[in-house]
Amino acid sequence: MLPQEQQINRGFNDILTQQIILGRKLEELKKTSVDKRTPDKIEQIRELENKVSEIIKEFLNFIKSPEVIGYLEQINPNIRNQTLDLDGLRTFSEDLQGLNRNGENAVLLYPLILENRLEVVVVTPYTPPTRSTIYVKKQVITQTITDFVEALKNRNSNVKIPAKKLYGWLIKPIEPGLAAAKAKTIIYAPDGQLRYIPLAALYDGKQWLAERFNTNYITARSLTKLNIQPLPSLQILAGATTNRHIVNNVDFYSLPFAGSEVENLAAMIPTTKKLIDEQFNKKETIYSLTNYSFIHLATHAFFAIGKPEDSFILLGDGDIITMPDIQTLLLRNVDLVVLSACQTGIGGINNGNGEEILGFGYQMQNAGARATIASLWSVSDGGTQILMNTFYALLHQGNISKAEALRQAQAIMITGEFKLIGSQQDRAILQSTRNNLSPKVVNNLSHPYYWAPFFLIGNGL
Repeated sequence: MLPQEQQINRGFNDILTQQIILGRKLEELKKTSVDKRTPDKIEQIRELENKVSEIIKEFLNFIKSPEVIGYLEQINPNIRNQTLDLDGLRTFSEDLQGLNRNGENAVLLYPLILENRLEVVVVTPYTPPTRSTIYVKKQVITQTITDFVEALKNRNSNVKIPAKKLYGWLIKPIEPGLAAAKAKTIIYAPDGQLRYIPLAALYDGKQWLAERFNTNYITARSLTKLNIQPLPSLQILAGATTNRHIVNNVDFYSLPFAGSEVENLAAMIPTTKKLIDEQFNKKETIYSLTNYSFIHLATHAFFAIGKPEDSFILLGDGDIITMPDIQTLLLRNVDLVVLSACQTGIGGINNGNGEEILGFGYQMQNAGARATIASLWSVSDGGTQILMNTFYALLHQGNISKAEALRQAQAIMITGEFKLIGSQQDRAILQSTRNNLSPKVVNNLSHPYYWAPFFLIGNGL
């Protein structure tokens, strides 16, 4: 950035941090009951509330500007109801206050890609919406996203270059604010083609984001269920497709590790029901969906860019569950749906806006599921098995959220510290799985190609 742009960002860092300090002070003052407030405290509360009103007024002026209104009007009507309402964010800090876990907070990150700049909207438990302006053109952001996605899919690439550039735009301007808010979880409402990038794979020059923060993608539907609840017992329906199938002219390669992924899952968590290949059919699957709190599908899913209604999940017998099928499901008792081997046609992102990615999670939430885990590109069969089995081993230990379990599984892939898995049996299963993988895969599990594509949509808290 130019020196004056750096100065603007430093100013934003100071402003956001100051606003968090202000919000905390106001919260502390208001803990005193009304009848016990001294005149001095009353005056301080009034002064701080006036400052909060000014912050909200500035944000309202921003969202009512012709440029932002014009941008929002261009959003496809099918996706507009899935995205967060900017005006509704004014009171979202109150919702965030209820998401504090062990002294660590969640913050909302909502980037908007305008023609000549990036606006990064942030909400913390202590502040109303605040924004940071990053002066970078839309075409530059788009090209960087494309470079990043292509590098992520190439295990021999230096993915850190575009990852660091995107980190500099999306995260670095708000770093001091994240620290001041004691943030552990980033609730991410991505815009446009930013929906195609895994936030966890951004790089700060020393660490991946997954090593520092949980990430939880969100849709408008998620807001109605965004709260901390005890994780239900791990009653798992696990389906696996191991054979090759061709559907709608799409060639879905075989997944030889999908079967062992499900077998491992059943060995670690005996309450798992297995459906493999021919057993994993539409009739049996749809019947079983409402009987389990976790649905794990080790199979391909196809997200059709530009035509989300053409997206579908491949079943073990070659049949499919379409997006319209999903819209008719009732998943009231389902805490999490996992698609562990998606095939997304990600190469066409220049023609898409990511509506098929969040749209899938949105439909699952409409059906009743609290959260979904899917992937952004076709992933390594063996690498996926390691990540998913590690994820469930962590959930099996208890006292951990879905978002934290996913982050820890990704961090374990990065560092290779599988000894962090508490259960000796689960560690033995994971070690045996690693031993059956090729050295080429085992020696490269730290590359984000293997761990970064998976992201959580909905309520992972």
